[in-house]
Amino acid sequence: MAMAVKLFELKRISSGMAAEMVGIDRATFLLELHKYGIGMINLDPEELTSDVENA
Repeated sequence: MAMAVKLFELKRISSGMAAEMVGIDRATFLLELHKYGIGMINLDPEELTSDVENA
């Protein structure tokens, strides 16, 4: 789980891929991230600004 979380944090894999890696569903993976101090939304400030502007 720790490896999947780290790869997700580093944006090497998606949350879906990380969940599959550890054998759980995506929602459960996202809910477990808090145990590792990682937020569910993994966006840089620039990405968030871009997403808001394009919404």
